[in-house]
Amino acid sequence: MSPLDLIVRNGTVVTASGTTRCDVGVLGGRVVALGEALGSAAEVIDASGLLVLPGGVDTHCHVEEPQADGTVHEESFVSASRSAFSGGTTTIICFTPQFRGEGILEQHRRNRERAACGMIDHGFHQIITDPTPLVMEEELPQVIADGVGSLKAFLTYDPLHLTDAQFLEVLVAARRHGLMVHVHCENHDAVAWRQAAFLAEGHTRPRYHALSRPVVVEREATGRAIALAELVKQPIQVFHVSCAEVAEEIVRAQARGLHVWGETCPQYVTLTAADMDRPGFEGAKFMCSPPPRDAVDHEGVWAMIRRGVLDVASSDHCGFSYDGDRGKAKNGRDASFDQVPNGIPGLAARLPILFSEGVSKGRITLEQFVALVSTNPARIAGLAGRKGCIAVGADADLVLWDANKRVTMTNVLMNHAIDYTPYEGMAVTGWPICTIARGVVVMRDGVVTAQPGSGRWLERRHVNPGPML
Repeated sequence: MSPLDLIVRNGTVVTASGTTRCDVGVLGGRVVALGEALGSAAEVIDASGLLVLPGGVDTHCHVEEPQADGTVHEESFVSASRSAFSGGTTTIICFTPQFRGEGILEQHRRNRERAACGMIDHGFHQIITDPTPLVMEEELPQVIADGVGSLKAFLTYDPLHLTDAQFLEVLVAARRHGLMVHVHCENHDAVAWRQAAFLAEGHTRPRYHALSRPVVVEREATGRAIALAELVKQPIQVFHVSCAEVAEEIVRAQARGLHVWGETCPQYVTLTAADMDRPGFEGAKFMCSPPPRDAVDHEGVWAMIRRGVLDVASSDHCGFSYDGDRGKAKNGRDASFDQVPNGIPGLAARLPILFSEGVSKGRITLEQFVALVSTNPARIAGLAGRKGCIAVGADADLVLWDANKRVTMTNVLMNHAIDYTPYEGMAVTGWPICTIARGVVVMRDGVVTAQPGSGRWLERRHVNPGPML
């Protein structure tokens, strides 16, 4: 065999289908050999005592995302790349927003320019908030031709939410073009009613964010989204499922043979609604939607992960600093809960938390972990065989993982642009030692060496799904 660019030797290679001791040979940014005695290479990394995992694939990240008020998320593609590599993630799928009354094509082009400054391989989901004929018939096909393979629909939030009629338009367009649809499921009118009632009674603290978005509003919207998708025969993925009660809607759909998948996030197996009841404004650090539930719900989520009902765990990284004019306190620390930016950071924390809480504590196997954070998200994103696996022909995205390393998480370790982590002080067992992206070492011992502009755009081509009726 001719000399390779890189050989990772003496590690335990873990994929979604099995675990083996072998070396990994890399040439031209791709895996070209798995075995022993692979010959020579320009660089050799000794992975003795370490796991060799596929790079994490995070298909739910809000990065440098424009907002309707003219601001932009403070997490840039450069800082997000650093954070992702620090936590063992090598691929992200973010979002291109649409603002009502506007198109999507120019925003898509601007988003691609922003993302090109980063270091991580990336793609976009296209958010649809205003499915006009111009957008759906003229601009959407151009965005698809550029490699966007999925749409995002919100069933809550002003000014993002779609009516049922509009959601059907999105589903029909996705069906026509062979796209995946990802859905944020909460009943908009029910949430608004609960919020108004609490505010009218003077209940404004962060804890009322969770109380205004109980499980029933998530469960109802999930069932409704599935029913409408069933009507159109359109596959969907339900984003950030917070508890087993909501996941049961997916169980019933899958039992009927529907193409419905569920995603969850680290906050739903670690944080609780009680975190939003911390003194003063501190609870704002834990506000996201759907909100974390109760501690008893954590095991229910793990049970659904083991069953394969929730087969993807993304970060839903949506970073707003605690302070600053774009942060949680931008409207003041006495702002009512409905005026606090909604979302938490989690890019670097995702893999360590899920490994520690899942594998280290015996809740899931190594193979299930790899499927959850790498292989399944890559498959659903249309990147199977290229990302999320260690196989000949795949991109050489690898993470060397110390399964026994104990770390207390701090904001410094997150390496992001946000001034806090909701996981501050959490002890984890299992930590990334080295991250390799397309055959190049981009992080070693917490130090990121990747150069801005080195990330690649990932085209995700669609397929014809066949007749709708």
